[in-house]
Amino acid sequence: MRLSREQREFADTVHAFSLRECGTVAQRDAVTEGGRLSNSPPILAKLAALGWLGVSLPAEYGGGGAGFVDECVFLEASSRGLLPITGYGSGLTAAQTYLRWGSEEQKKTVVSNLAGGRLEAIALSEPEAGSDLGGVRLRATRDGDDYVLDGQKTWISAAHVAEHLLVLTREDATGTKHQGLTLLMVPTSTPGVEIRPIETMEAHTVNDVFFTDVRVPASAVVGNPRGAWKQLMRGLGVERLIISAMSLGAAQRSLDDVIDYVGRREQFGRRIGGFQAIRHRIADLATDIECARSFVYDAAARIDAGEEDDLARESSMAKLRCTEIAKNTALEAVQMMGGYGYAREYGVEAQVRRALAPPIYGGTNEIQREIIAKSLLG
Repeated sequence: MRLSREQREFADTVHAFSLRECGTVAQRDAVTEGGRLSNSPPILAKLAALGWLGVSLPAEYGGGGAGFVDECVFLEASSRGLLPITGYGSGLTAAQTYLRWGSEEQKKTVVSNLAGGRLEAIALSEPEAGSDLGGVRLRATRDGDDYVLDGQKTWISAAHVAEHLLVLTREDATGTKHQGLTLLMVPTSTPGVEIRPIETMEAHTVNDVFFTDVRVPASAVVGNPRGAWKQLMRGLGVERLIISAMSLGAAQRSLDDVIDYVGRREQFGRRIGGFQAIRHRIADLATDIECARSFVYDAAARIDAGEEDDLARESSMAKLRCTEIAKNTALEAVQMMGGYGYAREYGVEAQVRRALAPPIYGGTNEIQREIIAKSLLG
């Protein structure tokens, strides 16, 4: 699909904001404590003041009331601009589940938080349950009007900056592994919740979360008790498109940077952008990005048309292709820039590090291939 003039102008405005606020490594270091933080409260506050956060969320709950295409425009442009707001994607994914299954109070709380620059997180994975979420063991025991949680979650993005965790728990272990699962909304300030950072090659993004006799009221249930599996499956399509749009922006930024570099760098008496080997590689990267962009925005338009539940294969295809393109483009940019691509001052090495995780989270790309193959072959 083709974006409207207003949507293109929105993308340009977000990109201009990004260049102004975070256009250089020095600027990004200044708002992320030297690159140690992946989410910058001052940047989130500025975006909230501009009304850009939660742009696709319902206006009656405090969101922008626009469509998912508009959200993808923001996600792509902010990722292209390297804005340090990685937790926003996690919060937006959580919001989709709350909006479909949550209570009115849960919807109002989560949407207003995101629109106001405060983050939410999802706690699904466990040490023995990653791609196979049916293996979740964190127990939620009903005790009168409360639930008591005990167990561990791991690789939880943005837990350390989130106001609430959307926690997948096992309430009943007597049925099949996909039965007896319950989603609970747990404030991160609840006694017994301990969040520990996991050190990775990126800034602080993911965490271990420990639950020890954590008590929440029965009103914390999101949707139907013991019905979480169905709820999770119906929200995956939107999550994968959120990741896809962010990966598009990351790929475009790597391409922007390498085009700028080869247009200025000279070797053998000419700009290296004049060598066919470089020109053809850039042409291939640009073509891959543009094809993926068309696919993602077409899927987003179908969500706006009410076809979200019919996009399992397409959303898996988008997530698979966009995350692979982002990784490949970042690696190619480093190669074409030579030693400067490896140097921190140009920023491209950081784009490589950021591009390695998306093919893993949100359902590994191996799982996406299985989903696609199953839809075609049974």
